[in-house]
Amino acid sequence: MRVLVTGAAGFLGTHVCKVVSSAGHEVVGIDLMLDTVHGPDAEPPDGVSRVDVRDADALAPLLAGIDVVCHLAAVTAGAGPADFATHNDLGTAALLGAMERAKVRRLVLASSISVYGEGRYRSVRGGPFFPGLRRRADLDRGMFDHRAPHTGDVLTWEPVSEDAPLRPRGSYGASKVAQENYAFAWGLQVGGAVTALRMHQVYGVGARAGMVGQVRAALDEGRAPHVFEDGGQVRDFVHVRDAAVAVLAAVERALPGFVPLNIASGRAITLWEVASVMAKACGGPVPVVTGQYRIGDVRHFVADPERARRTLGFSAVIAPQQGLAEFVAAKAAAG
Repeated sequence: MRVLVTGAAGFLGTHVCKVVSSAGHEVVGIDLMLDTVHGPDAEPPDGVSRVDVRDADALAPLLAGIDVVCHLAAVTAGAGPADFATHNDLGTAALLGAMERAKVRRLVLASSISVYGEGRYRSVRGGPFFPGLRRRADLDRGMFDHRAPHTGDVLTWEPVSEDAPLRPRGSYGASKVAQENYAFAWGLQVGGAVTALRMHQVYGVGARAGMVGQVRAALDEGRAPHVFEDGGQVRDFVHVRDAAVAVLAAVERALPGFVPLNIASGRAITLWEVASVMAKACGGPVPVVTGQYRIGDVRHFVADPERARRTLGFSAVIAPQQGLAEFVAAKAAAG
């Protein structure tokens, strides 16, 4: 197939281009090379054109003969609501318009678990529960877990399926919901097919954003990584090589309609474990649990990866404990 990859010079995009090309497909890579993403004066790598997905005239010739578009381009961190809306939302809408004119009918969208906001919980006396923000008074007392509103029972986290409500906590998550909504509407209008891959915390060589990037930066400077709350927050982390394989699976297996899929390792890990594994791998200082909190932070979030396994045949092979240790050890050896 002939595959257009947006954000082709980015962290995930670089791996996707390699995997898709190695599978025998022709890759057309584009990237705007934003300073906030790539650093000042960065040049696109070989085989990647500097193109803005909002530029219809530039996109038109590149979309000729394309079988499927992998839309990975997005501002992910260090931006305000206007930047997220301008690049993520307007960019997606403009790309979909160009695809419609070029009669390209398949889209693989890199979405995010941030579309969900808080995770899914269950009380000992009731059914599933999707809580809102925790009370500041509880957080000030070090009571970080969600509690049932009437009984005060501590809620237990459960894996989140793709049918859970979308309630993003921040501007980035809101922009990813908007991307999905635009893609869903586009699919209905033109009869197109959309596979929306809701990526978990993606990490690996080249990762700078998110907790993994922050922990690595602290260790690089010889500082003890800081972990908020009590360190018991549960997450799932997916290695970038696994994430790229998931994108390839979505390219090669055309699913009809709009299909959202959780892309995760399926192995829960606490944030304390993340920092500890990384510190131990490079002989760094023991992480410090600060007890500090941010009112909008998610307590626990682990997604159910079963639908991706059934529909794409995708299962991550790199466990977070293994991948995080290898990531830090490889960087220490290189440095």
